[in-house]
This record gives sequence, C-alpha cells and structure tokens, in this order.
Amino acid sequence: MESASILRYLEGKTILVTGGTGFLGMVFLEKILRVQPDVKKIYLLLRSSDAKSATKRMNNEIIGKELFRVLREKCGADFESFISEKVVALPGDVSSENLGIKELKQREQMCSEIEIVFNCAATTNFDERYDIALDVNTFGVLHAMNFAKKCLKLEMFLHVSTAYVCGERGGHLLEDSSSMDEMVKEMTKFDFEAVEKKLVKEKLNELKAQDASQEVITNTMKDFGIERAKVYGWPNTYVFTKAMGEIFLGRLKENLPLVIIRPTVVTSTYKEPFPGWIQGFRTIDSVIASYYKGKLPCLLVDPMIVFDMIPVDMVVNSIIAAMAVNANKYSGIIYHVGTSLRNPIKFCDIYDIVFKYCTENPWINKDGTIVKAGKFTMFRTMASFHMYMQIRYMLPLQGLRLVNMTFGQYFQELYVNYDRKLRLVMRLVELYKPYMFFKGIFDDTNSEELQRITIESYKDAEMFKFDPKCIDWEDYISKTHVPGLRKHVMLNK
Repeated sequence: MESASILRYLEGKTILVTGGTGFLGMVFLEKILRVQPDVKKIYLLLRSSDAKSATKRMNNEIIGKELFRVLREKCGADFESFISEKVVALPGDVSSENLGIKELKQREQMCSEIEIVFNCAATTNFDERYDIALDVNTFGVLHAMNFAKKCLKLEMFLHVSTAYVCGERGGHLLEDSSSMDEMVKEMTKFDFEAVEKKLVKEKLNELKAQDASQEVITNTMKDFGIERAKVYGWPNTYVFTKAMGEIFLGRLKENLPLVIIRPTVVTSTYKEPFPGWIQGFRTIDSVIASYYKGKLPCLLVDPMIVFDMIPVDMVVNSIIAAMAVNANKYSGIIYHVGTSLRNPIKFCDIYDIVFKYCTENPWINKDGTIVKAGKFTMFRTMASFHMYMQIRYMLPLQGLRLVNMTFGQYFQELYVNYDRKLRLVMRLVELYKPYMFFKGIFDDTNSEELQRITIESYKDAEMFKFDPKCIDWEDYISKTHVPGLRKHVMLNK
C-alpha cells in the first residue's frame, strides 16, 4: 500500500486563516503556497474596511515581506497572478460575530467551501488593554469556532494557543487542561462572558464620564487587564485571555474536529524558507538587542532556568502535520511544541553564546562608535534587584526632584522623562518576572507521537520536520537567530 502524503492532503483544499499579519500566520501562508501550489484557495481574514483595503494590507504587510522572496523567485513573473488566484484578502475581524464578514453571499460561499480553519489571531502583548485582549484572545476564539461549525465540509479547526496558559506552575507540565481545571469549576458558578463584558463596559463608561484622554484610557485598561488576570490566578493579561479562549473551546466544541497547538517562545526560522527570518522582537529578543547595543547593564533572571524556545518554521511544520494526521477526528488533542524536555538550554548558556557573538561581531552605532559587549549583572531575586535599582536610579531621581523644586521646576522636563523611563522599566520587570524564574518543563509526548506517526505514515514527512532534538543551540543562536535579528529587526529600528 502506497504511503499517504501531506502534500496530497493539502491539494485542492480551501483554508481560512485568521491572524495572517502575525508571525505564525505569515510563515504558515508562505509554506503552504511554496510547497503545495495546488491548494485551491486561502481566505486571509484581515482587519480592514473593505476588500480593496484588505488587499492593500495583504500586499504591504504580508506578501511584500522578504519572507516571500523564495516563493517570488520560484514563481518569477507569475508571482502576482499566482497570489491573486490562490489568496483572497478578506475584510473582517475575529472580535465580531461571523468574523465581521458583512456580505451574506460571501459567508455562504465560504461555509460551502472551507475545509480547514487555522485560527492564530491573537494580541500577544503581556499587558494589552483588557477590552482588546478579551475581544481577540477570548471571544475571538468563540467567533472563529462558531464560524467553523457552519462550514459544511470542515475537516479541521486548528487553534494556536500558548504553552504558558499554565500560568506560573512549575514542574512537569502535561499536554492537557489540568492547569485550568480549577478555573473551569469556578466558571460554572457564573457567566464569565457576561461578567467580564459588564466590568469592561463599566470601566470604559467611567473613563468616558471623566473625559479621560486616550492615553489615560489605554493605561487604565492595561492595568485593569493585569488586575483581572491576577484575580483569576494568571500573571498577565495575555496568558489569562488565551487560557480563557482554550476553556471556551473545550466547553463548546461539541463535535468540532479540534486540535490545539501550544508553542513556547517562537523564534526565527531554522531553515525555511531561509534561516533567520523574524518579524519583530519575540520576548527574549528585546533582551538580546538591548544587550547588543550596550543598553542592558543588568537583568532580573535565574541563569539556571531552562528557557524554552522553538523556531517558527518548526511550529508551522507541526501545525501542518497535525492538520493532516487529525483531519476529521474529534479528539480535541493538545500539542506542546517546544524544546525544554528534549533539547533544553539554560539562560546562562544563551548568554554565553550571545556574549561571544557580540564580542566577535560588535554593534556599530550610526556615529561609527563601536559598542563593546560587557558582562552584565544577573539578579536572582527581586529583593536584590530592587536594592540595586534603589541605589543606582531611584536615589538619583529623588535628588533630581529636590533640585528641580529648589530651582523652580527648571528641570521639570528632565525629571518627568527620567521618572517615566524608570516606571516603564519597573513595569516591564514585573511583566517578565514570571518567565525569568519559570520552573516548568513542557511535556511533549503528544508531539513526539505526532512526529512518529508522520514519519511512519507519510512519504513526504521530511518536508515537515519539527523534532527539537535536531537543534544545535550554539550554531542556531550564533549563526542564524542573532544575525537574523540584527538584519530583519535591529537595523530597521
């Protein structure tokens, strides 16, 4: 009997993608179009007012990226016509019913065609405005799921969550919903959706009555998100609202053919379509970039923690494999896609690799000065970090405040800017602290089984490899990730 083929499974398929302007969404789109040009159609849901603006946004923010260079070269002069034939830029919004697709005929056509729904729309800011995070990460999942249920030919609803829905739990973390079981019990006692929507509405009305500025509204809603997350036991708005999205999926999936992918920290491409492509800073990258430019004298972190990160093309390969293997199955299986169990790397080892790279390839400022990479201090406790900040920054700030008062507010602007920057640093420290001391190791038994099935059952499994054990961390970080970060992000800032 001839082996099955993932490419053959994708052939002639119609796929709906939400979150197409995001990192994962873009890499997924590029991979499908490059390896299976005989896919029938990809609907790309984009937040836009109409089809014309959606198409413009697709061309500017997705197709125009260097990520599509290999596909563009492969297609040559036919690239534009190929894209217009295969990809439909669809104006809509996951935060709205029916995904914000206004035309009834359009919705009916989609529901009669779509076989795969790939939901990766998310706002990933740890302290996003609570109203926005709820609309996208929680209720957006509901809208995507409800739309998928209307698709007559649906074979797969694949939702991208995050491994960190576990909150701040440590130890061996399983590919299940056990980290949310207590929350699920609590939610049965009340209507979570109604309660949180009511609280958000009341808070926004209160701010409106105060004639608050947009900046005040934004900052207040950010603080409100952190406050609500902590009430329910999560460290920040992002992981809390993502966890709520998963809970809703579990409660309301009915007979939906569902797969949940939980990646850890997603980093630059390992191999495809070329090594080192990245979109924006991905958690640890802001630390690397600040250090590289000589702007990071210290860091609050346990150097012995295992920092779980995984290249984006491996995550996409796992997604496509999971679609093929689980099509038309109703298991609701969860996959952790990360490296902490089978190929762990400690933060101190990442630092050593980055230090060596920055020493051999120093950053050069615009004025031509060379930044020398130096050793920075790692504070292992919040108490020691606070003591350092008090001596190094807070006492001088108090001194500046007194001088400013003495000289009739002459240094007011300097004082305000210094104070704002210091508050921002402390806020960021609080947001990232749970991950700089994170003690969890993500079990990936389901993912390993997915790899085994893919290798044994699909003749083209080599095209969709996602085995974390193959990563040589020193080679990847020093020859792929940091050079990619420098080229695609840092030089453009």
